[in-house]
Amino acid sequence: MSEYPRLIKLIPDKTIKPFNCDHEQLRGFLFENAMEHIHTLLAQTYIFEDIKSTIAYFSVSNDAIRVDDSHSKNWFRRNVLKLLSHEKSIKYDAYPAVKVGRFAVADEFRGKDVGTKLMSWIKRYFINKNKTGCRFITVDAYKEALGFYEKMGFKYLTKEDENHETRHMYFDLAHHIDLIIHE
Repeated sequence: MSEYPRLIKLIPDKTIKPFNCDHEQLRGFLFENAMEHIHTLLAQTYIFEDIKSTIAYFSVSNDAIRVDDSHSKNWFRRNVLKLLSHEKSIKYDAYPAVKVGRFAVADEFRGKDVGTKLMSWIKRYFINKNKTGCRFITVDAYKEALGFYEKMGFKYLTKEDENHETRHMYFDLAHHIDLIIHE
């Protein structure tokens, strides 16, 4: 018998426990789209649940930070490539990333560090179990979540989306070696 709360990978035919979230798009994705994304190999969803409800969930998929995604190549070089400056002149048009496509905490668990602990787990997971190589974590953060991602160390990729519903942000995994757990 599993102990609760637990973090599980969503699999076909898994019954998703109730998830109370006032953000319609985030609630809708979990119940209407997450399974389809798994079947079509577009994203994988992980659920943090207790015995009776879904506490939080997140989905991840492959991504890349492309030089052309930023508002100027010079800005990209100054703000992103400088992170790579100590490395042996590795220069690509794109750098591998994992996108956190959806990240949601149930209303009754907000403000209780659930989101902070889950995001810290994601960072450690992709540093310690980096199977294909991913240098960055990316998100398209809703305006109301920008403060959370800033607190978690994410930076803005571009200024062009300042007035949009979401902002593209990134986190550099390689500069957070302190998150590595030697197994």
